[in-house]
Amino acid sequence: MTSSNSERPPSSRAPRGAKPGRSPANRSLERGIELLRAFRPGSTLLGNAELAERTGLARSTVSRLAQTLVGAGMLQADPRTRAFRLAPAVLSLAHAMRSGSNLLSLAAPLMRSTAEAGRVNVGLAVADGDEMVYLESIRYNRRPTLRAVVSGQRVPMELTSLGRAWLAGAPAASRKALLAHFRQVRRAQWRALGPELAAAIESVAVHGWCAAAWQPEVVAVATPLDIDGALYALNVSVSTADDVQQTASELSGLLLALKANIEKLVSTGEPPPYSKPGG
Repeated sequence: MTSSNSERPPSSRAPRGAKPGRSPANRSLERGIELLRAFRPGSTLLGNAELAERTGLARSTVSRLAQTLVGAGMLQADPRTRAFRLAPAVLSLAHAMRSGSNLLSLAAPLMRSTAEAGRVNVGLAVADGDEMVYLESIRYNRRPTLRAVVSGQRVPMELTSLGRAWLAGAPAASRKALLAHFRQVRRAQWRALGPELAAAIESVAVHGWCAAAWQPEVVAVATPLDIDGALYALNVSVSTADDVQQTASELSGLLLALKANIEKLVSTGEPPPYSKPGG
């Protein structure tokens, strides 16, 4: 449903929403976190110059913050390259987040049941800046595919069904800021991308879901999921060469049934009775 290039051009930092509480933000802490965010799959080692380029910070600031993070056990210094890698302590934080998530513990079994019964992929994600981060991904593709999606993986918000569904459910101010951001960083593609985003937001308002096919022969449908005031996005996808619109319509029943079951389980603590996909 979109031919927009998935590579986001260099841009200003994406909006991250209002900071909770009334205390002024700690700029050193924020900058240190931005350094940690700079590490992505395929970026095992990053030097001061690369970290400065990715964060927009001065190299002197990067050097000081990186040494602080090494001392705190969040980064490791590589003596041969004089670059840095993430330290094991970062993984322990991710594990603590996953094991402590009530939503994941309740939703994962339902997601797996849907994936197995429908031979589909099911994902749960949350926004981080202008990207979506998978919290859970269960893969049961009908067709073999080389694409693997795992917890912690990031995907573009503006191109994916997950991101577009999240945008549709986001507060108006956050959605407006993000759309303005995408308009700036996607200038060359905005003529096509802008109407696609508007159509997805409208689809969620009318039907409860939206669809996207940003990867070749992969069709995904997604819906926003509001749990105790926190906004997530839930999706179902398949690898197929079939018609996008028809496939999306077929998947939407699975998606909305799964969403309803998760909401019921979270609110009541009682698992819903098993039903076949679409039933």
